[in-house]
Amino acid sequence: MTLEISGVRKAFGGNVVISGTTLAPEKGLITSLVGPNGAGKTTLFNLITGFLRPDEGEIRYQGRSLIGLKPQKITAMGLARSFQSLRLFTNMTVFENVLVSQENSLRPWQRNRQHHANAEAVLKRVGLLAKRHSPAADLSYAEKKFLSLARLMALGAQLYLLDEPASGLDGPSRVAFQQLLRSLQEEGHTILLIEHNLDIVREVSDRIAFLNQGVVAALGTPEEIFSNQELTQIYFGISA
Repeated sequence: MTLEISGVRKAFGGNVVISGTTLAPEKGLITSLVGPNGAGKTTLFNLITGFLRPDEGEIRYQGRSLIGLKPQKITAMGLARSFQSLRLFTNMTVFENVLVSQENSLRPWQRNRQHHANAEAVLKRVGLLAKRHSPAADLSYAEKKFLSLARLMALGAQLYLLDEPASGLDGPSRVAFQQLLRSLQEEGHTILLIEHNLDIVREVSDRIAFLNQGVVAALGTPEEIFSNQELTQIYFGISA
């Protein structure tokens, strides 16, 4: 296991958002987190990546505890995390956005040939190489989504935590996104995905973790999760 979450609890005042959650995504697989709104999915990502500290429990990556580490340190260990907001530098070019993502600060990254080559490679993979000199602000929404993913890919991480990366994408863009996820998996990357589009979840997931009221209520294949009438009732509020 690369990531191990054991008995993690997080409360905000009297509101318990994560309640004794345990999860160990299998290395090299795509695991999707699904569940009703307020189930704790994004909070769990924040706990893994150091933006929040759990009240109880342990989070380990490759055998090392992540508790108390700063987000930058966790990223340097090989965990790349996206956010629901794109967090792009809209006043920079597409190419510069990817370059600067490879640095901890704005020191002279322009002179690093390895970073330049890596930036071009990831932009080619996401279909944005032709727009590398365009301001990020001029991209379409779908292109901005792929640029955000390119910035993560440039980090060379082994574990991707993606928070609604496909939201707002049209049909062709969703297909391209799914193909990109599969290509990352084929290279040996592990992916933990939060996604509300259940068509995408069905298509790309090897495993699905169903979160409800802050705990992993079920873990299984897409077929096992979506055929479970009790889980369907919780998620949709209706019978399967």
